[in-house]
Amino acid sequence: MTTVESPASTPDTAPDVLFRRWLAVIAMAVGTFALVTVESIPVGLLPLIGGALDVSEGTAGLMVTVPGLVASLTAPLLPVLIRRLDRRVVLLGLIVLMVAANALSALAYDFAVLLASRFLVGISIGGFWALAAGLAVRLVPQRHVPRAVSIVFGGATAANVLGVPAGTLIGGLASWRLAFVAVGALGIVVLLALLFLLPPLPAEHPVLPRTLARQFRNPVVRAGVLATFLLVSGHYAAFTYVSPILQDVSGLGEGTVSPLLLGFGVAGILGNFLAGAAGERRIRATVITISVTLGVVLAAFPLLGRTPAGGIALLIAWGLAFGGVPVSVQTWILNSAPDSAEAATALNTSLFNLAIALGALFGGIVANNTAVSAVLLLGAALTLLTSTALWSTRRA
Repeated sequence: MTTVESPASTPDTAPDVLFRRWLAVIAMAVGTFALVTVESIPVGLLPLIGGALDVSEGTAGLMVTVPGLVASLTAPLLPVLIRRLDRRVVLLGLIVLMVAANALSALAYDFAVLLASRFLVGISIGGFWALAAGLAVRLVPQRHVPRAVSIVFGGATAANVLGVPAGTLIGGLASWRLAFVAVGALGIVVLLALLFLLPPLPAEHPVLPRTLARQFRNPVVRAGVLATFLLVSGHYAAFTYVSPILQDVSGLGEGTVSPLLLGFGVAGILGNFLAGAAGERRIRATVITISVTLGVVLAAFPLLGRTPAGGIALLIAWGLAFGGVPVSVQTWILNSAPDSAEAATALNTSLFNLAIALGALFGGIVANNTAVSAVLLLGAALTLLTSTALWSTRRA
């Protein structure tokens, strides 16, 4: 992402200009919606894709691991590589890459080709996330920065409401290949909107390798990226296998997974805005509350989620807790490095996606070698560690 603009570069306050730029913020939110949907859509389609391409559910989980690993490398490297290149051009190129990757996913004739397409998805995700919310900050007046950031991250949360459930529904009713086609079509819409709405966004302070390295000397930034890693890896270790969890642990039918993921996402949107409001006042307490809540819900699932009613209740609580994670950890990063926001955010984005990859990977190992319910305990352990990581920042 990028640094908060100085007053000299604040967008023109003319109503028509502001309106157009708020539309650009919304377009970037739709972009994050599309990319998070692309990244997470295999979660609801693991049994279908695994069966069609003759791989186990644990192996199919690599469709989440691969783009996460690639995105974690792309996020810090892209801002360095593009240097002074216009960020508008970069965003458009990343959306084009996402559309092409989804076309390849839809046409994949074996699992190796599908993983290759997911590699390309990882590049687009890492680059877009590293830039988008920070660029939204450049489009609006200073007093509206928190709202712009919340809107962009709200697109990610909304992906759990509509994107993943819709992909699961399309895959169940028609074909998992058609689900990838649908997300690619949405990417074309985003591309056209950004092409029309985004003004030129030249780089003001190119990110250098030493700028990235300097962030690790900031103890508050270190704690923030560690919290991001623990929360996200814990969530994805379990959430990647939410479909078999709901069916095997809670006894719910396959046809109920899509609407239940819709409920998960609605709760996540509510959690996003609640955490955003709370984080403006007490960000440390907000992140700790989220970590404890998420850990308790995951730990309780194997015991209290063994009935349909219990599973549904805990799934909604899970969505409410995790919905607040992206906006709260990003607020933490922006507060801890106001003069190096692009570099700090690139590192945070890198750890976010690395956590997705490793969470899904180790969740797959646990699921293949023990029972699918064991991934819930792994997720609980990781998320509860977040409070320990943040305790060291109480004086700072």
